[in-house]
Amino acid sequence: MTEAADTLLDRLGRWLAGRLQEESSGYEPYTPSDPQTLRRALEPGDILLIEGNQRISATIKYLTQSTWSHSALYVGDALAEPQDGSERPRLIEVNLGEGCVAVPLSKYRTYNTRICRARGLTPEDRDHVVGFMVARLGLKYDTKNIFDMLRYFLPVPMPVRWRRRALAFGSGDPTRAICSSMIAEAYEGIRYPILPEITRAPGRASAQSTYMRREILHIRHHSLYTPRDFDLSPYFQIVKPTLEYGFDYKTVTWAEQEKLDAVPEAESRTA
Repeated sequence: MTEAADTLLDRLGRWLAGRLQEESSGYEPYTPSDPQTLRRALEPGDILLIEGNQRISATIKYLTQSTWSHSALYVGDALAEPQDGSERPRLIEVNLGEGCVAVPLSKYRTYNTRICRARGLTPEDRDHVVGFMVARLGLKYDTKNIFDMLRYFLPVPMPVRWRRRALAFGSGDPTRAICSSMIAEAYEGIRYPILPEITRAPGRASAQSTYMRREILHIRHHSLYTPRDFDLSPYFQIVKPTLEYGFDYKTVTWAEQEKLDAVPEAESRTA
């Protein structure tokens, strides 16, 4: 079979994707991630949220009113070591114009990140979530959806209630550019809640017993999820690598203390 020739629409789509992924100047993380520390703290199935400094990142952060613009799933050692000796890929993500790819942890060494962990996963469910993402490696992003991409250039003011729908506009596939929808789909496959809609069972509004007051959890469609939903979810634990291995605030060296310690030393030299 021969590969279809590039059309003008394809080229325009790739150009738009490239423009949206241009990095902003002046970005500086507050607490950059150390790949080794991250690796020690991460477990397969964990979600790594990334602040991001691309053009599309600013729009996503505005639409979701959040620090986080991108998400990736940690798969541990599920992927083979590269034969060229490069760093082993341990994250799976979906990028605009590129599709589903595997990347090393060091890719986000200069970004603010956050680890979100689903609590109580069985080994079988953990393997299902990881396997779901691995099976989708190589899935291409359809750059023909240029009208969906164009909205990311126009972060116009809009009511809060419409912002989530703005991300899921059109075919729904462009939402996967921020990867959260694919990760949500993976967790949807094991019936794990993220931010479920809660409704009362019909006819039970005035019931008194616990049984009659039970609530039905409805998992929303995965295309409506954004990176911040894993942060806000009451079912995902926030894991901070610096606190996982015996953090002791008494060992912190403050700049003010260094100056005070330096004064007696300087006086002793002049005496």
